[in-house]
Amino acid sequence: MSIAIGLKGRADSLVTPMNTARAMGSGTVPVFATPCMAALMENAAVQAVQPELGEGESTVGTRLDVTHDAATPIGMKVWAEAELTEADGRKLTFSVTAFDETGKIGGGTHQRAVVQVDRFLARTQAKWN
Repeated sequence: MSIAIGLKGRADSLVTPMNTARAMGSGTVPVFATPCMAALMENAAVQAVQPELGEGESTVGTRLDVTHDAATPIGMKVWAEAELTEADGRKLTFSVTAFDETGKIGGGTHQRAVVQVDRFLARTQAKWN
């Protein structure tokens, strides 16, 4: 498997009452929640590489090291961008950055692993045995 370094992805959202820190339980204020920012960053990474994967393959998040540097109010657009910076076998490393309409709100690194979906789900379901 060979995935080219430099692949880029983007994910967009809108801050609503449903993705605030108050709604997510990650805080008490009605601003864009850090867990939602992290999920947006992961989605951008997925968008970057999914078209390059083989039949029956996907990626799963394995590590996320980010900062959330600025609050975003309800009603504002937010997006995340990811760039593949390293591919070591099935381990993929991304640079991730999140923005709102006023500028950068967070950034860091994210790692994902390429998996065969059927095998991955079979191992997961085996936990019930």
